Amino acid sequence: MLEFILAAVRAAIPAGTPLLYGTLGEVYAERSGVLNLGVEGMMIMGAVSGFAVAQTTGSAGLGILAAAIVGGLLALIHAFASITLRVNQVVSGLALTMLGLGISGMIGKKFVGQPLAARLQPIHIPGLSDLPILGELLFKFDIMVYLGILLVPALWFVLYKTRIGVTLRSVGENPSAADALGVNVAFVRYAAVAFGGMMAGIGGAYLSISYAPAWIEGMTAGAGWIVVALTIFAIWDPRRALLGAYLFGGVRVLQFRLQPLGVSPNLLNMLPFILTILVLWLSSGQAAKRRIGAPAALMTAYSREER
Repeated sequence: MLEFILAAVRAAIPAGTPLLYGTLGEVYAERSGVLNLGVEGMMIMGAVSGFAVAQTTGSAGLGILAAAIVGGLLALIHAFASITLRVNQVVSGLALTMLGLGISGMIGKKFVGQPLAARLQPIHIPGLSDLPILGELLFKFDIMVYLGILLVPALWFVLYKTRIGVTLRSVGENPSAADALGVNVAFVRYAAVAFGGMMAGIGGAYLSISYAPAWIEGMTAGAGWIVVALTIFAIWDPRRALLGAYLFGGVRVLQFRLQPLGVSPNLLNMLPFILTILVLWLSSGQAAKRRIGAPAALMTAYSREER
């Protein structure tokens, strides 16, 4: 039983890593007042572009960089539509997801079935990796896992302890007041949404470069929707995102671990999405948003003429 638990925990960490990157980025985007339902599209584009560049250049690092750039550029499309054109954020995000899924299918056709030679390798940490149980459990992952964990306190510190974070949160809470104090609301929102897109792209690249080093059409399998729910589950806090990502990652892993015990893998595979729908439904009303601490101006377009 202990071995089963340890194996499940060890598998949950890499399974939750792409969710962690996506959630950290979406936390920042939504803290600025912009909901981006295009996370799935940005992640799948990050996966295919990251794999394509890594396979072509032989460098996993360049693949991850390319994925971040592609994710950021796609996010800017959503930013332009929702911030500048003031299009409904839900509609714009859904369109971005459909765009990403369609384009990734076309780009990735020639890469289907190709194994990736330039995958990320686990890092051996002298002393720590050799520890009994803990060494195998926590200290034999690749650099992207550790970077994701380190980003959690770093992004929390920026969000709550720096002027940048105060500005970001003020734009998401009361853009009119922030504007009156000289804050460029549109610029802050553009930057936050672009950052969210870059993080989603990196999360997608982790899937195709490290977690399952290959390209499979639709390989994100709804991870972007889970990220949206995780952002709410984390109450827009980077620290809670770490726990939520690994928890959801563990649930996804369980479908394979419990299948030999007679538990239906289809039922287990549905659980993250059932929870996603439940979280989104419970947080859909204005009263619910205030109760769980959502940014007051989330999904609210801002124009200086209406100040």
